[in-house]
Amino acid sequence: MLKQLEGSQGVAQAVALCRPEVVCAYPISPQTHIVEHLGLLCRKGILKDCEYINVESEFAAMSVALGASVAGSRAYTATASQGLLYMVEAVYNASGLGLPVVMTVANRAIGAPINIWNDHSDSMSQRDSGWIQLFAETNQEACDLHIEAFKIAEEMSIPVMVCMDGFVLTHAFERMDIPEQEEVDAFLPPYRPRQVLDPDHPYSIGAMVGPEAFTEVRYLAHRRMLDALPVIERTAEEFKAAFGREAGGLVSSYRMEDAEVCVFAMGSILGTIKDTVDELREGGMKIGVVGLKCYRPFPEKAVREALARVRSVVVVERQVSSGMGGALSLDVMKALRGLPVEQVSVVAGLGGRPVTKASLTDCFTRAAAGEITDEPYFLDLDRELVDAQLERERNAHHVGPLPEALNRDIAARKLARGEEI
Repeated sequence: MLKQLEGSQGVAQAVALCRPEVVCAYPISPQTHIVEHLGLLCRKGILKDCEYINVESEFAAMSVALGASVAGSRAYTATASQGLLYMVEAVYNASGLGLPVVMTVANRAIGAPINIWNDHSDSMSQRDSGWIQLFAETNQEACDLHIEAFKIAEEMSIPVMVCMDGFVLTHAFERMDIPEQEEVDAFLPPYRPRQVLDPDHPYSIGAMVGPEAFTEVRYLAHRRMLDALPVIERTAEEFKAAFGREAGGLVSSYRMEDAEVCVFAMGSILGTIKDTVDELREGGMKIGVVGLKCYRPFPEKAVREALARVRSVVVVERQVSSGMGGALSLDVMKALRGLPVEQVSVVAGLGGRPVTKASLTDCFTRAAAGEITDEPYFLDLDRELVDAQLERERNAHHVGPLPEALNRDIAARKLARGEEI
């Protein structure tokens, strides 16, 4: 059914259609509206046979989800940013115990300095946690990915994060096609856990493992993640057959038929990138887009096949690994090793900075001409602001907190231009 909804409400309705039996709720922007709406659906009796639990922290939310899952219930929670970091110990436990919890991460920057706007720092910081990570490009895809996520998680007994850009998607009102309950029931079978607390068949859950078997435990976890790749791909095909639209999978391609230059990215920024590519195509540039839908496990073979015939690839990502650069670029580099494909790493949109078509057009044009030599290249970096701070640090031992120093410089600029602070 077509509905005009806020992204968070659409996701909440999609989750409710999956018949979760335990929803663990703790508020943190920008995911709060998701669990609020699920609470409303529970109170109105629309979401039946579900225990909605208000917990005292994000750590508690994931801990309750683990207990619910191992007791045989379909469990769901949502978080963002510092909330994800607060639950990290339990996040690792979920994957280590093989519990198919589904969690929405409404992507938001990580502090300090505090920032509530969108980038991918939070979920990408957990890339080694053993969770499947699926990234949504649109609100429709975010809704659909949650339905796929429960099916993937429960078939593989691996937890799944569905990552959607905070505010950009979560708070945007769009028309979404929300399925009927009967359609979701036909697609998603009832939860049948691989492991469950059973007094008639007792065993330890979370037992200590010593050096004699820990390597094997980690190898099997790695192997299980790789085994999930064809399941993720197959689930997307089954979803398309059942609902008549594409969602998820491993990668997507746009105008790649004769592309010599490819832009590689994930999340909602793909929309702006595609618009930019359309305009560059009109100007004669042979450029296309490959969107990454599944970040973990990383679909190395699919990425290699998608990029094998281009001359250069521009990897645009909304995260930076301090001291190294873009983490996504390293994964792409590994996938392309041995191929004659030049690679440019671009960090863009950190902390919610707008990523405009004008900036992308300049970046892609320069990258295609081999004019970008910075590694990584920070899109729209304010060099004057950076240089002023570096000069202060060279000339003074005590310069105060970095965020305050930069805020003072920005305020001074505004005053000089006669603008309000």
